[in-house]
Amino acid sequence: MKFLKVVNSLAILFLLVAGCSKKPQPVPPLDPKNMDLTVSPGTDFYQYANGNWIKSHPIPDEYSRYGAFEQLIEQNYKELKSLLKAAAKNKAQQGSIEQKIGDFYATGMDTTKIEQDGISALKSEFQRIAAIKSTKDVQNEIAHLQLVGPSPLFDVGSGQDEKNTETVIAQLYQGGIGLPDRDYYTGDDNRSKEIRKEYVKHIARMFKLLGDDAAKAGAESKTVMNIETQLAKASMTRLERRDPHKTYNKMSLKKLQRLSHNIDWASYFKNIGLENVGDINVGQPHFFKEISKMIKTVGVDDWKTYLRWNLINRSANYLSTDFVKEDFAFYGAFLSGQKVMKPRWKRVLSATNGALGEAVGQLYVKKYFPPEAKERMLNLVMNLKSVLRSRIQKLQWMSESTKKQALKKLDAMNVKIGYPDKWIDYSKLEIKRDSYIANVVRANQFNFRREMNKIGKPVDRTEWHMNPQTVNAYYNPTMNEIVFPAAILQPPFFNNAADDAVNYGAIGVVIGHEMTHGFDDQGRNFDTKGNLRDWWTKEDEKRFNARAQVLAKQFNNYVVLDSLHVNGKLTLGENIADLGGLNISYQALEKSLKGKPRPEKIDGFTPEQRFFLAFAQVWRQNIRPKAQMRRLKEDVHSPGRFRTDGPVSNMPEFYKAFNVKPGDPLYRPKNERAIIW
Repeated sequence: MKFLKVVNSLAILFLLVAGCSKKPQPVPPLDPKNMDLTVSPGTDFYQYANGNWIKSHPIPDEYSRYGAFEQLIEQNYKELKSLLKAAAKNKAQQGSIEQKIGDFYATGMDTTKIEQDGISALKSEFQRIAAIKSTKDVQNEIAHLQLVGPSPLFDVGSGQDEKNTETVIAQLYQGGIGLPDRDYYTGDDNRSKEIRKEYVKHIARMFKLLGDDAAKAGAESKTVMNIETQLAKASMTRLERRDPHKTYNKMSLKKLQRLSHNIDWASYFKNIGLENVGDINVGQPHFFKEISKMIKTVGVDDWKTYLRWNLINRSANYLSTDFVKEDFAFYGAFLSGQKVMKPRWKRVLSATNGALGEAVGQLYVKKYFPPEAKERMLNLVMNLKSVLRSRIQKLQWMSESTKKQALKKLDAMNVKIGYPDKWIDYSKLEIKRDSYIANVVRANQFNFRREMNKIGKPVDRTEWHMNPQTVNAYYNPTMNEIVFPAAILQPPFFNNAADDAVNYGAIGVVIGHEMTHGFDDQGRNFDTKGNLRDWWTKEDEKRFNARAQVLAKQFNNYVVLDSLHVNGKLTLGENIADLGGLNISYQALEKSLKGKPRPEKIDGFTPEQRFFLAFAQVWRQNIRPKAQMRRLKEDVHSPGRFRTDGPVSNMPEFYKAFNVKPGDPLYRPKNERAIIW
């Protein structure tokens, strides 16, 4: 388990280096056919830049959202499919990563055997649960299930000590619920009520698939819902969890035992392989105090029901068709609005990535990522760093003492590009062609033990927390690093034939976005080495918060669906990063043009206009209403439309580029503009 509480990923951002896949780019970097020129850019820039693309790209049935990011994922799927199919077909040397990848993928694609096996591979696990007789047995089983895959009641992992980031300590975090967010259990809105009602029905149907009669399954579903509702009510909200000070609560085993005294924590840690656990960070102390009470107040039979549910809920996707379909019917169709499941090969591909991520990554970068791309990307990052350094030096609202610390942090920010220098060793992971779910369980055990083995040891700063084949990027505050996996460093978002304006509007903004995360409302709490430490003067902190509040208020006012608004506080970190990235990269573009002959217009657009158009096309997307409702509650990123119109409306450079004037919807008076980094 990779236990990263505060990693800021781009989520829908991409990153790019020309020609990484060595493929031609048939589509121009900016295609005017994708634009809606009937709309004024000062009225709705997102629609102006993307309107015809949105109209001509309906959401495929297997997606709940489809945009530029998903297009790149589709290309990535095809490349990975060819690698995995080849590995499955070839008889590689036993113990090699090719053998393990091939066997894992082959068992996932062997639907005949999966249907024949049903839940037989989990028979021993269900027998363990059935044999529970006491609360001590319940606690032992919780530890066992966390080892094999499901994580009932709470989450456990390893992670840096946020106030001493050179060491790894155990991490305990709230969890144990089957719905995506605790607010679904507590919300009084109609959608939350509907979700709760359907969730109970879904749980009952899953118990019936296990062989329980309708009456028993109905009672069991209510039991599960009651337990999960108690867990949800004891949990922090997503907004509360964005405060790293609230989720840092380091304590000894003795203190944890006093806090959560009905759980035998020494036995628990021994059961998961930690004889000498050392210090523990307890992310939500109130939650662990409450589950201690629940261990006594919830009956043993009810716990057995809850544990059976966790096992089948977390295993459903790897079992026979009836379980897979029921799981999709609730989580895919009902919750997110997907019309059909992704093809089996895509689902098995994702599972293979989850089990053997860096093994697959080794094959991927060997075929699709040329070494020279790393150097190209590093140069771009250094250029943007230089501009951010200059912007920090010129900040009028920040004192010299805080500037000095900010510049130190920026200079120390590490950059990882493409793939790790040191790969995960999978030699102790056994993968066979016996059973898909058995391979999943063995991989879960391997990855869990690998994480536990880090505890008490120095931090490995060469480690990556995304696989090279992942279409994403991230900033990690405890490492003070920005990371760009290989899969995202490719077309169609960066084109070797593109003009500088387009590349700065795309890749430049992305780089600036990730760097700005080091100074957003979360990242600013961590110092040069990634330690959670206050390095700001009180006056600077107040000035930063006041400026951030302007941005939060702006996004709070955006209406998405009917009366549903963007949550300006929940999305604040990403909105700050978007605004910072846009400002940094625009200045870098202007710097690159200075002293050179003015570039001619392309397709009738100036370099500045093409910069903003390139930025806007990154966020083009169509999304289903159910998926949008979910994201407003769960996602720290604003919807694509407002990730476009929101930042540009704070920039006078955008006004100048498109002749935006007072009275236009995107024009904001000076006293309402957010100016931070």
